[in-house]
Amino acid sequence: AGAKEESFNMLDLTEYTKSRPWWRKIFAPNSGSSAEKYNVATQLVIGGVTGWCTGFIFQKVGKLAATAVGGGFFLLQIANHTGYIKVDWKLVERDMNKAKQQLKLHSSGNKACPEVKSRVDEVIIFLKKNVILTGGFAGGFLLGMAS
Repeated sequence: AGAKEESFNMLDLTEYTKSRPWWRKIFAPNSGSSAEKYNVATQLVIGGVTGWCTGFIFQKVGKLAATAVGGGFFLLQIANHTGYIKVDWKLVERDMNKAKQQLKLHSSGNKACPEVKSRVDEVIIFLKKNVILTGGFAGGFLLGMAS
C-alpha cells in the first residue's frame, strides 16, 4: 500500500577516471605494491626492461642535446670572432651576478613548497612499496646508459 519510491545516484567511473591523471593512479598513496600483484621475477623483468629503455633513450637524447648546445655555442663564438655579432660581456656579467644573487636567496631558505614535498613523499612511498621493481629499473637504466 505504501510503496516508497527509491532513487539511486549513478556513479560513472569512466568519467571519473578521465578526470584523474594517470600518475595519480600509479603514485597514489593508497596504491598497493607491485609485490601484491606480481612475483619477483616478473617485477625484475618489468623494472629491468623499462629501465633499459629509459637509459637508452636518455643516453641518445643526452648526446643529441650536448651536440646541439656545444654546436650552438661554437657557432656563436665564430660569429662573434668574425664580427657578425657583438656580445656585450658587461651586460652578460651583470645578468649572471643577478642570477647568482637570486639563487643564493632561494637556496638560503632551503624549504621546498608543500606541493613539491607531498609529491616527493608520494614517490618515496611508492619506491618503498616496490623495492624489487625499483631495483630492476635502476639496473636496467645503468645497462641502457652503457649500451
